[in-house]
Amino acid sequence: MAKLLGKLKRVVFSRLVITIVLVAAQAYFLFSTFYWLSSYMPVISILLTLLSAVLLIYIVNRDIDPAFKLTWAIPLCLFPLLGGLLYLYVEGDFITHAFKKTVNHRIEEGKPYLKQNKEIRRRLNEKTCSMSAISRYVESVGGFPTYENTKVTYFSCGEDKFADLLPELEKAEHFILMEYFIIYEGTIWDSILEILSRKVSQGVDVKLMYDGTCAINGLPRGYEEKLKAAGIDVRVFLPAVPFFSTYQNSRDHRKILVIDGKMAYNGGINLADEYANRRHPYGHWKDTAVKVEGDAVRSYTVMFFNLWYSIGPESGKNFIPGDYLKYLPEDNAETRKELSSQKEGWDIPESGYVMPYGDGPNSRHALAENVYLDMLNRANRYIHIMTPYFINDNATMRAFKYAAERGTEVKLIVPHIPDKKLIYDVTRTNYPVLLRAGVKVYEYTPGFVHAKEVVADGNKAVVGSINFDFRSLYHHFECATYIYRNPVVAEIEADFQKTLEACQEVTMEYYKAIPWHHRLIGKVLNFFAPLL
Repeated sequence: MAKLLGKLKRVVFSRLVITIVLVAAQAYFLFSTFYWLSSYMPVISILLTLLSAVLLIYIVNRDIDPAFKLTWAIPLCLFPLLGGLLYLYVEGDFITHAFKKTVNHRIEEGKPYLKQNKEIRRRLNEKTCSMSAISRYVESVGGFPTYENTKVTYFSCGEDKFADLLPELEKAEHFILMEYFIIYEGTIWDSILEILSRKVSQGVDVKLMYDGTCAINGLPRGYEEKLKAAGIDVRVFLPAVPFFSTYQNSRDHRKILVIDGKMAYNGGINLADEYANRRHPYGHWKDTAVKVEGDAVRSYTVMFFNLWYSIGPESGKNFIPGDYLKYLPEDNAETRKELSSQKEGWDIPESGYVMPYGDGPNSRHALAENVYLDMLNRANRYIHIMTPYFINDNATMRAFKYAAERGTEVKLIVPHIPDKKLIYDVTRTNYPVLLRAGVKVYEYTPGFVHAKEVVADGNKAVVGSINFDFRSLYHHFECATYIYRNPVVAEIEADFQKTLEACQEVTMEYYKAIPWHHRLIGKVLNFFAPLL
């Protein structure tokens, strides 16, 4: 019943329903105006035209992607009342605008704890490699350093991640920090919650933050209080308030778990049974994650507290350095020693670099998209990508086409069984453009690909929570792990090749065989892509 109510809420308060209501309102308004106020129609028409013109001028001059400008410009011209009201509703969310300022303030306060090691920067600057440029960019606009002395473990499925995670949670001695987009009751979450409750009783500080849409999507009413009763310090990220906020925007889509400042988990895997294939709503669920041990854990810890301190009682206050320092070990000497002993003769500075980074709607830099664009534009031999959704702006589409047209092998894996059918229709509208440019597209026939990863040229990879769509690149808080010349890159590429064996290659004949009404729906919805 709870899930049914959750689905009903999502439908009732979705943008589609709100748009239909606004269209009906405009129709009613126009009919009433024509019938009762026909003598004033010239004046009303002028006022609506002026409103549309003012909003158009404002939108055209905004520092946003042209796709967003086009999406808003045409409705404003065709339907001034509907377009104006929808724009003000979606973009005039003053609560989230104020929240973004709070997040930026917290990020500035946290920057002193994420200073780039000068020796690492010197070595990077001396190297003529792509990592030097992208690390300078991410440090400059995002404040995220690049690290050495870091071990990365790759998990090719949720089953492997949870098999590794549960024993590590049992070993926690000081604190556990958890930030997830989705938590659903079931075997996976129940087993984690049981460990967390025991660790709390042992004096371990457990902090849990999950996105506010969980209350709509499936968690029972009052679940937050149940967690607090177990001793867990829990915060819900921006609970959705129907009609008063566009709850699809500014969501916390990140997946971060930090244990004692020694290790951190990141990737696409949420805390629910389908992510470990304990249930199969969309066939086999293909997802990936990484575990990071060593110096780079520091960035995940600071990222966690950037949002944690933005939504709690501290949100309107300054906080003392100790609030960060007690969760940031000054030195990971023990981990560094352990890493060095794992491979005799391992030259740590040459073992590779790890750069955790985050992005969100609070930033104007589109950092997450620019990292992907950098990988696409610099790829020489190949670039291989897995993503559940593929709905991009012109810059990303041009980068895909340019990479393929210059002779780089570009391969893209998307789902065959979708979790969101309308989004899937839009994803498939991009097939002809990609195929004509020489991009190889594959659908994962056993089920649903939820992995968000890129691997290129055998020396770099990104694994995280960031999809190739407008929602991840512009609307959500996201994070990922950039890995360069680390041994794990070869494992990520090997997993891509193994996944490829379970895929069906997309051809023009395959695309043309898609039912015409699905292709039509995709093309129509593609016009609204920035809002999906």
